[in-house]
Amino acid sequence: MEKLIKRLTKRITDFRDARDWKKFHNPKDLALSLSLEAAELAEHFQWRKEKDLDKYAKSHKNHIGQELADVFYLVLLMSHDLNIDIVKAFEEKMKINEKKYPVEKAKGSIKKYTEL
Repeated sequence: MEKLIKRLTKRITDFRDARDWKKFHNPKDLALSLSLEAAELAEHFQWRKEKDLDKYAKSHKNHIGQELADVFYLVLLMSHDLNIDIVKAFEEKMKINEKKYPVEKAKGSIKKYTEL
């Protein structure tokens, strides 16, 4: 997995560097872009009735995938530029979540960990 992340990140940075865009990619603007791309993903589901979501998601799978790819692209780019090992950060965060949301307390519940 780490090899895949490194390969994808290199592809992203090569793409960016070939276009001389690094000068525009400060952490603030990347975070804003990430937020905007996540909002574009959310737009696919906004105002849709729950009963229609599966059908919509199937019929718009390519567009939704494109938005997810934009979010993923920015996550990899930010983690690279900030020198964050995203795989390690993910693993650490999952350990924290596992402690905050133990199966025996959280299973089937929508409560926040402070309410369990």
